[in-house]
Amino acid sequence: MSNQLSHMLSAWLRTETTTEWVLGTVYKTEGSAYRKAGSMMLINSLGQQFGLLSGGCLESDIIRNARKVMATERPVTLIYDSTDEDDLSFHLGIGCGGKIYIMLQPLLSDNDLNLKAVATALKNRESGTYYQKIGGLEVYFKPGELRPLRHSHIEDGWLITPIVPEPHLLVVGGGIDAIPLVRIAKELGWRVTLADPRPANARAEKFPEVDKVVRELGVTLSNYATETRVDAAVLMCHNIDLDAQGLLNLHHCDLKHIALLGPKHRYQQVLECAGLSERELGCPVSGPAGLNIGGQLPESIALSILGECHAVLHSESRSPQLQLVTVR
Repeated sequence: MSNQLSHMLSAWLRTETTTEWVLGTVYKTEGSAYRKAGSMMLINSLGQQFGLLSGGCLESDIIRNARKVMATERPVTLIYDSTDEDDLSFHLGIGCGGKIYIMLQPLLSDNDLNLKAVATALKNRESGTYYQKIGGLEVYFKPGELRPLRHSHIEDGWLITPIVPEPHLLVVGGGIDAIPLVRIAKELGWRVTLADPRPANARAEKFPEVDKVVRELGVTLSNYATETRVDAAVLMCHNIDLDAQGLLNLHHCDLKHIALLGPKHRYQQVLECAGLSERELGCPVSGPAGLNIGGQLPESIALSILGECHAVLHSESRSPQLQLVTVR
């Protein structure tokens, strides 16, 4: 089970009418903390947890308190202070050295904390803003609204959290070296689409985790990338014509990142075959793909490509390391 919010909500929806549930949320931190404000976890009456509010050291006590919330149907707030020798978190050996504020809210039959609306928005790959009254059960969600903030913050007693779908990665090329790339991306909880027109590639038995396989690289792929809001693409067909076709049909689809496998001179060949110049590219394209972390095996290359992609998708600006490997 991934720690992505959409996966957590899917687990809740499967038994929301037959099992008691509690939503745990970090609403404030002071000093160092493993998770930041806005981090969520779902706990049910079976003792199962989905997501994390710490590095694993607080979860048993959070679950214990969640059972009390289920019994009383009232929210509670918890404070874990790892700098206080008299605090429970100090005795649990938490090494972050910070203070964590958590609220636990019961999910009731007449108040689902607007989580169904959140789940629907994430399923439709829509962003929004989630409002939680600290210490209460007043909650609302505004789909389509995304304030200009990357992290949660408190405003007039409300925790305001941006809700953003997990990344959608499009891998163009279903050869054997794409297997670890898809596997690691799915381990991250990302949505992954595989595109390859060649019948011998992108076989279901080789890619059991992939969400969808597309068999065309033309306008169909372009429309799909736009409609499903693909965030990033990796071109790894090992065929200049196919990679060029993928680049030609994806660079204008409002992607945040495209990675092209192969050395710099191959990047120029793909551009020439696609009939494009660097000035015409509609989004950043890195060629060669990935961070320079060393290693030659498919697993190392996959880690390098996804590391770069993750940095681009989760950072406001690129680091110097990214700029070193990015041709634009």
